[in-house]
Amino acid sequence: MRFEIQTHRREQMVEITREIADVVAASGIAEGRVLVFCPHTTAAVTLNEAADPDVRTDILTGLSRLVPEDGGWRHVEGNSDAHIKASLMGASIDIPVFGGQLALGAWQGAYLCEFDGPRRRTLVVVICRA
Repeated sequence: MRFEIQTHRREQMVEITREIADVVAASGIAEGRVLVFCPHTTAAVTLNEAADPDVRTDILTGLSRLVPEDGGWRHVEGNSDAHIKASLMGASIDIPVFGGQLALGAWQGAYLCEFDGPRRRTLVVVICRA
Protein backbone atom coordinates (compact mmCIF):
# COMPACT_ATOMS: atom_id res chain seq x y z
CA MET A 1 0.00 0.00 0.00
CA ARG A 2 1.14 3.54 -0.72
CA PHE A 3 -0.21 6.94 0.18
CA GLU A 4 0.88 10.47 -0.62
CA ILE A 5 1.36 13.56 1.52
CA GLN A 6 1.68 17.09 0.17
CA THR A 7 4.08 19.26 2.17
CA HIS A 8 3.87 23.05 2.18
CA ARG A 9 7.19 24.31 3.51
CA ARG A 10 10.88 23.53 3.02
CA GLU A 11 10.99 21.91 6.45
CA GLN A 12 8.03 20.56 8.34
CA MET A 13 6.78 17.55 10.23
CA VAL A 14 3.40 16.29 9.04
CA GLU A 15 1.54 13.89 11.32
CA ILE A 16 0.60 10.71 9.43
CA THR A 17 -0.74 8.59 12.31
CA ARG A 18 -4.32 8.64 11.01
CA GLU A 19 -3.29 7.58 7.49
CA ILE A 20 -1.31 4.64 8.88
CA ALA A 21 -4.17 3.64 11.21
CA ASP A 22 -6.58 3.72 8.26
CA VAL A 23 -4.35 1.36 6.27
CA VAL A 24 -4.17 -1.02 9.24
CA ALA A 25 -7.96 -0.92 9.74
CA ALA A 26 -8.58 -1.63 6.05
CA SER A 27 -6.21 -4.60 6.16
CA GLY A 28 -8.25 -6.46 8.78
CA ILE A 29 -5.03 -7.49 10.57
CA ALA A 30 -5.61 -7.87 14.31
CA GLU A 31 -2.04 -8.50 15.41
CA GLY A 32 1.27 -7.91 13.70
CA ARG A 33 3.34 -4.94 12.71
CA VAL A 34 3.23 -2.13 10.22
CA LEU A 35 6.32 -0.85 8.46
CA VAL A 36 6.23 2.66 7.01
CA PHE A 37 9.03 3.41 4.53
CA CYS A 38 9.94 6.78 3.01
CA PRO A 39 11.56 6.28 -0.44
CA HIS A 40 12.98 9.80 -0.62
CA THR A 41 16.51 10.97 0.15
CA THR A 42 15.49 14.37 1.53
CA ALA A 43 12.55 13.28 3.70
CA ALA A 44 12.19 10.85 6.58
CA VAL A 45 9.71 9.26 8.97
CA THR A 46 9.80 9.19 12.75
CA LEU A 47 7.76 8.61 15.90
CA ASN A 48 7.56 11.31 18.53
CA GLU A 49 5.19 13.31 20.71
CA ALA A 50 1.93 14.26 19.02
CA ALA A 51 0.29 16.22 21.87
CA ASP A 52 2.38 19.41 21.87
CA PRO A 53 3.18 20.99 18.47
CA ASP A 54 6.14 22.77 20.05
CA VAL A 55 7.96 19.43 20.08
CA ARG A 56 7.88 19.36 16.26
CA THR A 57 9.15 22.93 16.14
CA ASP A 58 11.93 22.09 18.60
CA ILE A 59 12.98 19.03 16.58
CA LEU A 60 13.22 21.04 13.36
CA THR A 61 15.04 23.87 15.15
CA GLY A 62 17.49 21.45 16.74
CA LEU A 63 18.21 19.73 13.43
CA SER A 64 18.79 23.11 11.77
CA ARG A 65 21.29 24.01 14.48
CA LEU A 66 23.09 20.69 14.02
CA VAL A 67 22.95 20.76 10.22
CA PRO A 68 22.55 24.33 8.90
CA GLU A 69 21.27 24.89 5.37
CA ASP A 70 24.28 27.07 4.58
CA GLY A 71 26.89 24.71 6.05
CA GLY A 72 29.34 25.01 3.16
CA TRP A 73 28.21 21.70 1.67
CA ARG A 74 29.59 20.52 -1.67
CA HIS A 75 26.51 18.90 -3.23
CA VAL A 76 25.62 21.02 -6.28
CA GLU A 77 21.83 20.85 -5.79
CA GLY A 78 22.14 22.95 -2.63
CA ASN A 79 20.13 20.59 -0.44
CA SER A 80 22.86 18.66 1.37
CA ASP A 81 21.41 19.67 4.73
CA ALA A 82 18.16 17.93 3.72
CA HIS A 83 20.03 14.72 2.84
CA ILE A 84 21.89 14.75 6.16
CA LYS A 85 18.74 15.46 8.21
CA ALA A 86 16.86 12.67 6.43
CA SER A 87 19.67 10.24 7.22
CA LEU A 88 19.68 11.30 10.87
CA MET A 89 15.91 10.83 11.23
CA GLY A 90 15.64 7.58 9.28
CA ALA A 91 13.82 6.11 6.30
CA SER A 92 11.39 3.83 8.16
CA ILE A 93 9.39 3.19 11.29
CA ASP A 94 7.99 -0.09 12.60
CA ILE A 95 4.85 -0.05 14.77
CA PRO A 96 3.28 -3.05 16.55
CA VAL A 97 -0.41 -3.74 15.92
CA PHE A 98 -2.61 -5.23 18.66
CA GLY A 99 -6.36 -5.62 18.46
CA GLY A 100 -6.31 -4.00 15.02
CA GLN A 101 -4.89 -0.78 16.51
CA LEU A 102 -1.48 0.87 16.38
CA ALA A 103 0.28 0.11 19.68
CA LEU A 104 1.65 3.62 20.16
CA GLY A 105 2.40 5.26 23.49
CA ALA A 106 -0.13 7.71 24.93
CA TRP A 107 1.63 10.74 23.43
CA GLN A 108 3.20 9.20 20.33
CA GLY A 109 2.42 10.00 16.73
CA ALA A 110 3.99 9.14 13.39
CA TYR A 111 5.44 11.90 11.21
CA LEU A 112 6.67 12.52 7.71
CA CYS A 113 9.69 14.81 8.10
CA GLU A 114 10.11 17.11 5.11
CA PHE A 115 13.53 18.71 4.63
CA ASP A 116 13.43 19.86 0.98
CA GLY A 117 9.89 20.91 0.27
CA PRO A 118 7.35 21.75 -0.59
CA ARG A 119 6.83 18.44 -2.39
CA ARG A 120 4.41 15.59 -2.85
CA ARG A 121 5.84 12.61 -0.95
CA THR A 122 4.95 8.95 -1.26
CA LEU A 123 5.06 6.61 1.72
CA VAL A 124 5.07 2.83 1.44
CA VAL A 125 3.20 0.82 4.07
CA VAL A 126 3.68 -2.94 4.61
CA ILE A 127 1.63 -4.85 7.14
CA CYS A 128 2.84 -8.19 8.51
CA ARG A 129 0.66 -10.62 10.47
CA ALA A 130 1.95 -11.87 13.82
